[in-house]
Amino acid sequence: QVQLVESGGGLVQPGGSLRLSCAASGSIFGIVSMGWYRQAPGKQRELVAIIISGGSTTYANSVKGRFTISRDSAKNTVYLEMNSLKPEDTSVYYCNIRYGSGSFNTWGQGTQVTVSS
Repeated sequence: QVQLVESGGGLVQPGGSLRLSCAASGSIFGIVSMGWYRQAPGKQRELVAIIISGGSTTYANSVKGRFTISRDSAKNTVYLEMNSLKPEDTSVYYCNIRYGSGSFNTWGQGTQVTVSS
């Protein structure tokens, strides 16, 4: 069983920054990707950023140039550095790990990010 624990969410003013962390624990093998998704009330969960095993990254167009995804492989931790935050970034952010050569998928509990003046 793999568990993801998220931290770093909170309230920030427009233009501010936050750094989210997601630490994975348990029997992890064959990691395919780690990523961040977000889901606002009444909306579907959407991709924010992912980093695959080889290090390549993909970002949603809405966050390109503002967010950066990174990982610490030794700690099985993925980060999301969020800069120049906008009110429309307000959402619950979920981390995700796909592992077991793609056979398994686990989600974090979600962390609230609120961007408001």
